[in-house]
Amino acid sequence: MDRMSPRESVSGLSKSRFTAGVQCHKLLWWKVHEPEAVELQPDIVLEDRFDQGRHVGALATELFPGGVQIEVDRSRLEEAVAATRRVLVDGAPAIFEACFFEHNTFVAVDILERLEDGYRLIEVKSSSSQKDAHIPDAAVQLYVLRRAGLEIRAVEVMHLNKEFRHPEQGQLFARTDVTDEVEVWQARIPEELDAQLEMLNGPCPEVDIGAHCEDPYECPFRARCWPDDPEHIGNLYNVGAKRAQGYFLRGIRQISELPAREKLNDKQQRQIRAMNTGQLIVEPGLKKALEPFECRIGFLDFETIQRAVPVWPGMFPWQQGAAQFSYHELRDDGTYSHAEFLAEGPEDARPMLAERMIEATAGADRILHYTAFERTQIRYLRAAVPSLAVELEELDGKLIDLAPVIRDHVYHPEFHGSFSLKDVLTPMVPDLAYDDLVIIDGMVASVTIARLLFIAGKLSPQQHEKTRHDLLEYCKRDTWATGRLLQQLWQLVE
Repeated sequence: MDRMSPRESVSGLSKSRFTAGVQCHKLLWWKVHEPEAVELQPDIVLEDRFDQGRHVGALATELFPGGVQIEVDRSRLEEAVAATRRVLVDGAPAIFEACFFEHNTFVAVDILERLEDGYRLIEVKSSSSQKDAHIPDAAVQLYVLRRAGLEIRAVEVMHLNKEFRHPEQGQLFARTDVTDEVEVWQARIPEELDAQLEMLNGPCPEVDIGAHCEDPYECPFRARCWPDDPEHIGNLYNVGAKRAQGYFLRGIRQISELPAREKLNDKQQRQIRAMNTGQLIVEPGLKKALEPFECRIGFLDFETIQRAVPVWPGMFPWQQGAAQFSYHELRDDGTYSHAEFLAEGPEDARPMLAERMIEATAGADRILHYTAFERTQIRYLRAAVPSLAVELEELDGKLIDLAPVIRDHVYHPEFHGSFSLKDVLTPMVPDLAYDDLVIIDGMVASVTIARLLFIAGKLSPQQHEKTRHDLLEYCKRDTWATGRLLQQLWQLVE
């Protein structure tokens, strides 16, 4: 879990810089030469991921009693390297953040475990599985440690165990041996290190867009390379970075440059028709698609917490747990009722949430949601609150998704290739938006709820109440938006 400081030498590398360079040299150049760039400033979601990663890392070290922690001051790396050498001589059974510097590359190894005939290098990840993206990270560490003279007998990735259930069902961590995979990388690393070091001492390199813009991680500088242009080929519905790169290689950079006989799906064809005419496209089948919605209907939305180390009974690592809901219901007289719930305190909120939700939705014939998220959460609730499993199953049976109706029958030129609720809402319902709210994003809402529940003591009473208010307003807006969106669709068929 390397955290390279912006104050370090421009010419030097670390394991995090190396993996950034493997993904894209331009990404690495910007990270090194523009360390204060706005794209690199962590928002509340990224800060939360860092916090959870540090928590996971600390728990991992508890599995190695007698291990010694190297205190890493990034402005004095030579001292950390020297301290590591002293601990190695002392024979500690394990070293945490063991520091080495070779080939102008600094690495801090999460866990270096002593074996009878050498050492095991262990990279700790907060993910719930070992991923391909972990291999270059571990591989450059192996290369540096061998250059430093250590006998590394095995390399492992320690990650969260997806079979673990809170509080103590199974082991929290799993370990995957990746020795063979990182060995394959060893011949490639010296050349890649030299290429990255040389590149960093020159001007910003030219790198075209492609799959690397989102694989293995979405690039924070993506907007610099992908222009904010509705006509850009990257805004073709469901195109993805890999297919966009294919279009680039064919010389196609604008949607309007697609050949007339290009094989496109019906949604992409509808998008092009709307862009060519500048008008909303409504397919004749919309009226029939809306028939199931002609009943006593409600509108449901959840917000969740998502913790690397689960906090409520039966949850697995990174599982989303419902902690808030908003529910609007359309009455016979055309007005709407509203019910809502937001967890309070660290205790498991799901039993009370489920009870309140079942009570609120009892009178509806169908319950509208947008995409599959709500259905997934209700099925998680059935497992978490078995005493209400029958009622939750009945509620599940009432659910009806509005997203496929829009994807299959409607396209506005200002959707820009997306059918997310927020991208669809403003073009379809111009008088309704989210820009008057403090919280306007589901990931931000999730992190905010977790902070409200688990660090509430650090908030003043005024901050606590304001945070609850902001969360309630955001979730309420989501269900109101789906109601208004359905209303607009009915008006279109009329």
